[in-house]
Amino acid sequence: MDDAIPRDLHAPEPREDREIVQSVLRALDVLRSFDRQTPRQTLSQVAERTGLSRATARRFLLTFTHAGYMEQEGGRFRPTAKLLELGHSAVASLGLWDIARPIMADLSVRLGEAAFAAVLDGEDALYVAHAPSPGRVVAVGIAVGRRLPAYATSVGRVLLAGLGDQALAQALAAMKPSALTPNTVTSKPKLRAIIEEVRRNGFSIVDEELEVGLRSVSVPLRAPGGAVLAALNVCGPSSRVTAEVLHSRFLPELLEAADRINRSLRD
Repeated sequence: MDDAIPRDLHAPEPREDREIVQSVLRALDVLRSFDRQTPRQTLSQVAERTGLSRATARRFLLTFTHAGYMEQEGGRFRPTAKLLELGHSAVASLGLWDIARPIMADLSVRLGEAAFAAVLDGEDALYVAHAPSPGRVVAVGIAVGRRLPAYATSVGRVLLAGLGDQALAQALAAMKPSALTPNTVTSKPKLRAIIEEVRRNGFSIVDEELEVGLRSVSVPLRAPGGAVLAALNVCGPSSRVTAEVLHSRFLPELLEAADRINRSLRD
């Protein structure tokens, strides 16, 4: 059994630290070594950044990989979206939605359309916050708690773009895209290409793929370390929201609102 314990953890602990589990602290150091500047690292990089021996760093990385919290791409490791399962409750306790709701309400007033936020739940985008459009007779029929297929929504594509390559490949393999409208993209290779473009651009626009007459644009909300926590969205009927309006007016406002939320989480 001792072989499963990092060798450099065998040293006696100071009396005042006997109730502190040093291996947990070091595991957290490994996780914290991954950030926006270094989202992928080799074993040597992790060992250098954490001050751990290569053998100890390797055990932690392989343990995280076995549990699904890390993935290995060639010789590099990268945290997976499964880590968000540990972080959602913590983020909630930090007041993410308390921070986001007034900013979403302001966004909705400025744009005159509903604003939403969603998280990834399996193959679906789960809507968790909503700021209704003020004074609109024709409103978008999406409510908090509703699930929609990630492949056909702009929020879903932003959330899928936040996955690592292996997790994304697994998510796409599990999907069974169907044509919800004549515009719905159902080809998995094409979906993969679209999601990779979302990664590069930092936003997603979906034009009548989920529902005829509905256009939407979404951007990511990020944890302080850079991981995608949720997607922020504005959508509206195509009768009053053109593709040009989405690009030229909605997207800049949405990016600014997301930046306000992200900065508040970092403060």
